[in-house]
Amino acid sequence: MIVTVTPNPSIDRTLRIRALVPGGLVRAHSATAEAAGKGVNVARVLNQQGQDATAVLPLSKESEAVFASLLRGATPIEPVEIRGAVRVNVSLVDDEGVVTKVNEPGPILDAGEVEALLDRVTSVASGATWVVGSGSLPPGAPADLYVRLAAAAPAGVRVAVDADGDALRACLGHALALIKPNHQELESLIGRRLPTLGEVQAACDDVIRGGIEAVLVSLGPDGALLVDRSGAWHAEARIDDVINTVGAGDALLAGFLAGGGGPDGLVAAVAWSVAACRSPGTAVRPVRPMDFEAVVVQPEPVSARALAA
Repeated sequence: MIVTVTPNPSIDRTLRIRALVPGGLVRAHSATAEAAGKGVNVARVLNQQGQDATAVLPLSKESEAVFASLLRGATPIEPVEIRGAVRVNVSLVDDEGVVTKVNEPGPILDAGEVEALLDRVTSVASGATWVVGSGSLPPGAPADLYVRLAAAAPAGVRVAVDADGDALRACLGHALALIKPNHQELESLIGRRLPTLGEVQAACDDVIRGGIEAVLVSLGPDGALLVDRSGAWHAEARIDDVINTVGAGDALLAGFLAGGGGPDGLVAAVAWSVAACRSPGTAVRPVRPMDFEAVVVQPEPVSARALAA
């Protein structure tokens, strides 16, 4: 079983409009809502692909009812009761496909609610293979929440973190099993541009020397790079039938964990990401042989390769 932790879940509303008119009245011609948050997304993909995953997340009683209704039983959740209502993120999509996003900060978590969240992880994750901390932190949460999450995980359970900014920076120097930044998040973490695959690998090596066991970097059209203490592996998939890239990074992480969470999991990671890119919405269709066939594993990373991401 895999347990995901989403400290700042959301209800994502997508409004489709003709055009965005600043300062004017804009009428939506369609609207949808989804239960979301990076850890929720990872758990959803895992369950869609037949894997056992549970999402732990802070929700008020009122928000829990709405969240459960939107999930329709497809993703098991372990809600930790808090006082504030779940945030609502709004995406405005115009007829040209331009997306304007407005994300709320989320409810404030006090110290007691943070401890309750960590305690729930300790109890739920007994017997799990992985605990995954994902996404932004809400107001009031400590920057080192994911480090505390790793300390709270039962013995023998590996911990992965998919975050950015201060939440990811706080993980440096701690013995986490995995972090999964994208290209831009890794650049921000390291504090310099990383225009080539070799420079990305060197940055990952720096992170690993600090104590983290492995780094999985999503590189958009350039695939993904896995670096651990024994080496580096690069895989990619050049496909011309991309429908939707939203959620591809969450699918990448889900596939990697489902594939064992090591070098052998890199092919599954990219294949699951391909399936997400070939799916019209956040519900990833079943991963097919054709998705695995699209994956190319390079014999070794080409250091001089310039990255498009």
